Amino acid sequence: MEIKVCGPGCAKCHEVERVVTEALAESGKEATVEKVSDFNEIAKLGVFSTPAVVIDGQVKCVGRVPRKKEVLAWLA
Repeated sequence: MEIKVCGPGCAKCHEVERVVTEALAESGKEATVEKVSDFNEIAKLGVFSTPAVVIDGQVKCVGRVPRKKEVLAWLA
């Protein structure tokens, strides 16, 4: 599983990364978490607002911090 956290590095972006990391640890799943801050790379993923979460190429969340419960559902 490949998880990309997209954003320039703002406080909300760091919060998304924290939530995703906590949910991943809780789920027991194996995944790589990559921080994507280059706007061209973010746009190539189909994301035009940050923060965003992309899991295995699918955009799961854009423009907000997801709840841990949501992330756990995405990982299931």
